[in-house]
Amino acid sequence: MSARIMIVVCLVALGLGPFRIAEAQQPKKGPQIGFILAGSHSAYSSRVDAFRQGLSELGYIEGKNIAIEYRYAEGKEDRLPALAADLVRLKVDIIVAGGGNATLAAKNATKTIPIVLTAVSDPVGSGLVASLARPGGNITGLTGINSDLSGKRLELLKEMILGVSRVVILLYRDNPAATLLLKETEAAAQLLRVQVQILEVNDSSELENVFEAAKKGRSEAIDILSSAFFVAQRKEIVELAAKVRLPAIYVDSTFTDAGGLMSYGANIPDMYRRAAVYVDKILKGAKPSDLPVEQPKKFELVINLKTAKQIGVTIPQSVLYRADKVIK
Repeated sequence: MSARIMIVVCLVALGLGPFRIAEAQQPKKGPQIGFILAGSHSAYSSRVDAFRQGLSELGYIEGKNIAIEYRYAEGKEDRLPALAADLVRLKVDIIVAGGGNATLAAKNATKTIPIVLTAVSDPVGSGLVASLARPGGNITGLTGINSDLSGKRLELLKEMILGVSRVVILLYRDNPAATLLLKETEAAAQLLRVQVQILEVNDSSELENVFEAAKKGRSEAIDILSSAFFVAQRKEIVELAAKVRLPAIYVDSTFTDAGGLMSYGANIPDMYRRAAVYVDKILKGAKPSDLPVEQPKKFELVINLKTAKQIGVTIPQSVLYRADKVIK
């Protein structure tokens, strides 16, 4: 028996036939991306799909020439540091982080792997980047910040509910951008002569009591500030708002799609699609420190008329005409 045949026989005996050999020698399928999110897969599916679409538009097909490792905290943000550390152990080429706390966990886990932050409200104030123009370090990406948004949401509430004078501001305490968001909202409320009642939550178990407090405090509407925590809890939040029959405005359309009354803000799925552009640039050699943090380019007003009818609110035509999407 020839030496070559003997080698094949031995390999087969060890369970390493030609297919197993080919599999073992198969090279890595392109770069590996780590994707860390504070919520669940179902809560963030539209955002993940938008990111995949962005990659596809640039020629990256998951499973063919690029791999993605997903890590979901399932709404338990204390899990984020361990999830980020796991991606670092895998030696992924880039980490894409959704939201401020996910980005902070990634930043604390690595100083060398490039990080693309996505939909972070205040990356400068949160200490994630030095500035939007020159982020420095290993982090860049897309921010959802826009100084006019807080004022515009309160304006919409005043247009929707004529004579509104008292609004609850619902805030997630552990949001790195909480201070900035609250400051901007209070400044807008002062200009619009709206009295605000600030209510804070830090856990989903507190939500029901907060909405009951808003109702008992005779508030006429609720402004839900931006937070990955609120996105993860959006179904419960819109149900509680309907239960106490208080009009609420949210930061993006994931809330109105879940039954919320009205949302105004950046197009979040578009921001996740744009995150793929940053991934592409970094894979081609760009340094995160040289890539300016991008501010939102698309904004949308979405109104849910089903919910309006349910809680007995009539949306003025002047507001409906401005809507980018109306859910009937």
